[in-house]
Amino acid sequence: MLGKSEIFRAAAIVALVACFIAALAAINRRPSAPAVETTPTTIAPTPDDLSAELRRCSALGPQDAEDPHCVAVWEENRQRFFGRPARPLPPQTPPGAAAPATPSSGDAR
Repeated sequence: MLGKSEIFRAAAIVALVACFIAALAAINRRPSAPAVETTPTTIAPTPDDLSAELRRCSALGPQDAEDPHCVAVWEENRQRFFGRPARPLPPQTPPGAAAPATPSSGDAR
């Protein structure tokens, strides 16, 4: 026959297993938080979207690095980066029109 200590030990093991099962049942019954799908928010492009102009200016070669419109576009990009309010972009000169020539010091002969 079983002694008193073995009966208490068996009762304690059964009680621990019952508590464990009850805890698992309680956890599984609890409603889980609804899964919220986060869709990437797209920012509507503003009328003076700089991205197209920045791509165009970055595609220009070194000979066009001093394009006045591109200089203004890069300056506006810097202003917006540092949190200053947006300003309208200066009008772009048509591709066929020549920009005003500014003689550099290296051109004089």
